[in-house]
Amino acid sequence: MPTGVSHAMRDDVVIVGGGLAGSEAAWQAANRGARVTLYEMRPKEFTKAHKTGWLAELVCSNSLGSGDILSAPGILKEEMRRLNSLIVRAADESRVPAGSALAVDREMFARKVTEALEGHPNVRIIREEIAAIPTDCVCIIATGPLTSDRLSQAIADLTHAKHLYFYDAISPIIDADSINMDVVFRASRYDKGGADYLNCPMDEETYNKFYEALLSAEKVQPKDFEKIPYFEGCIPIEVMAERGRQTMQFGPLKPVGLEDPRTGTRPYAVVQLRAENAHGTCYNMVGFQTKLTYPEQKRVFRMIPGLENAEFLRYGSLHRNTFINSPQLLRNTLQLKARGTVFFAGQIVGVEGYTESAAMGGLAGINAARGLAGLPLVTPPPTTAHGSLLSYITTCEPRHFQPINTNFGLFPPLPSRIRDKEQKRRLIGRRALEDLEAWKTRSGLS
Repeated sequence: MPTGVSHAMRDDVVIVGGGLAGSEAAWQAANRGARVTLYEMRPKEFTKAHKTGWLAELVCSNSLGSGDILSAPGILKEEMRRLNSLIVRAADESRVPAGSALAVDREMFARKVTEALEGHPNVRIIREEIAAIPTDCVCIIATGPLTSDRLSQAIADLTHAKHLYFYDAISPIIDADSINMDVVFRASRYDKGGADYLNCPMDEETYNKFYEALLSAEKVQPKDFEKIPYFEGCIPIEVMAERGRQTMQFGPLKPVGLEDPRTGTRPYAVVQLRAENAHGTCYNMVGFQTKLTYPEQKRVFRMIPGLENAEFLRYGSLHRNTFINSPQLLRNTLQLKARGTVFFAGQIVGVEGYTESAAMGGLAGINAARGLAGLPLVTPPPTTAHGSLLSYITTCEPRHFQPINTNFGLFPPLPSRIRDKEQKRRLIGRRALEDLEAWKTRSGLS
């Protein structure tokens, strides 16, 4: 039973938010015998993005990402199928042609999810806004990037945060194997803190070409509800360039305190890469939050020395969002450290993407039901897509925490290095599914 539960409390699981995460959480908890009360404010109250009262409405795209089992999102979807996911089942049943992507008929998809939950004997759906976090029950907060102002304040109060993060300021993440180590060098500024960064050195000519490319590159146009002023701490790299040719050299491309050991001189400018996980399998481009389109990010950022063949595990972005500092606040069961009766799930925990949000909802629902029934809470192995994503959001450095999508850089390395990319991904996927099945058996989830 989650810490803090007493027999005087309500005997149902309360879920706040009827998006993909909340719907999946309700399904998983209800299928394990828990009585579920799901609160969704639509259609009484709408966000600036939603148009219908259906549960699990897709607002930005009809695609749930790749379904290819040789992709990290594809592995995650297959794991969800094996956990009897409502979201993936509804997606499979409402699929439309889109190559290897799992794209759906939006209305059919949302209707299938809604009808499944409305027809479940253990689920009660209440159409009203929740402005305070319940204290007399096991509760899952599964609101998305457009969490209402009143609930956002309640979450901020509960987590003792001065504020929630309201805007993603996300830098690209690069596969370590695709970085040209013959060009970059390891060092920290003034040799402080060890050689913690990979440094991509630029001479003046390279910097100027990069600067001009940034200015002319195509940008993503924000939606009406995303037209916000930038915080000085998360200015897009191209906006920084617009402020003057040398502005980046006084910001993230500052070369001061760095010397290239191969030349014995300080570069004209330096792009720094910081390890994104303990395995050192992926690196973050420090200070490179951006609104460039994905193709332009690939083109322009590959102009940086050492990144000529960079494989981007996550592209940069800056958009409206609401998420908590999960590494600081959450256990690996998705419970709040300070109050074990409260779980968080979905995009609010710092995951990007429809499927990732639903997957976290599923885990929260499983654990909420188990806690209510007095069973041990469970955490999937880090070798699975679920476990690698959960490990990232609960163990990475809180000061540098940024939302993330599932990608191969989050998985632990294989026992031996495999150079063939397809073979490597196939083995990672096989290991993930085998370990998921073993975990299900151990945990009594089969």
